[in-house]
Amino acid sequence: MHKRHLTGILALGAAATLALAGCSPSSDNGGGTDEADKTITLGFLPSWTDGLSTAYLLENQLEQLGYEVEMEELTEAAVLYTGLASGDIDIYPSAWSEKTHASYMEKYGDDIEDLGAYYDNAVLTIAVPDYVDIDSMDELAANADRFDGKIYGIEPSAGLTEQTETVMMPEYGLEDSYELVTSSTATMLATLKDKIDKKEDVVVTLWRPFWANDAFPVKDLKDPKKAMGDPESLHFLANKGFTERFPDAAELIGGITLDDAQYGALEDLVVNEYGEGKEPEAVTTWLAKFPDAFPTEVTN
Repeated sequence: MHKRHLTGILALGAAATLALAGCSPSSDNGGGTDEADKTITLGFLPSWTDGLSTAYLLENQLEQLGYEVEMEELTEAAVLYTGLASGDIDIYPSAWSEKTHASYMEKYGDDIEDLGAYYDNAVLTIAVPDYVDIDSMDELAANADRFDGKIYGIEPSAGLTEQTETVMMPEYGLEDSYELVTSSTATMLATLKDKIDKKEDVVVTLWRPFWANDAFPVKDLKDPKKAMGDPESLHFLANKGFTERFPDAAELIGGITLDDAQYGALEDLVVNEYGEGKEPEAVTTWLAKFPDAFPTEVTN
């Protein structure tokens, strides 16, 4: 699957996405891996750096098993789940499938295989700069003018966007006084940086784990009504039949679990210390620092 094909799916819009949702996986689900079929495609959104980091970790490990790994960079969760369910993508390396992406799992889950959870304390947040003198989401309604009636969010198809718009904003009575401004993660972060540089008030949608929480002086607003949901685990998802086709890869991936220190170090190395174009080197450094982070021995 070439990157331009998946980008084309995005351009077709919602109608095409719904049409593709009915596609069955293109791969044959019966039997093991053919000798000629040693390619695994990882689909991820680079701006969602949990998936960016774990994609390159999986690339490193799968190549050691003798696989050729193709990296497909996408911009929308809807396209990623469509590609995963249809078989054009083999693995989504960091899915918020329990709560945040529950609607996608309801739509595509029959054609998706869960290979396991690697991190168990992921949360959605609403955040402000630490110099802002409000501390709770229930203070937002009375302070709409301070924020120009805007909450800056990320991609329209993100589960975080849906949770904010359909649950958090109604729960705290913000539908009439605030607009959720969606665009991209990069645009949201650029807005956040600009506002902080000017010491202006701003409210944004964020999540943990995410490097931006350490890079910017921000604080999570308290959520007394639990409108952003409880913590959830991050999962490795594959298209249906993946374990039958690639049993050694599935075993390796299913054995990966990261704690806060391990995950935080991985994301920091990939995103900040090494950066774009040097992700494989970042993973190599991380593996040297955490040689026992997960099992590397694969049994036959």
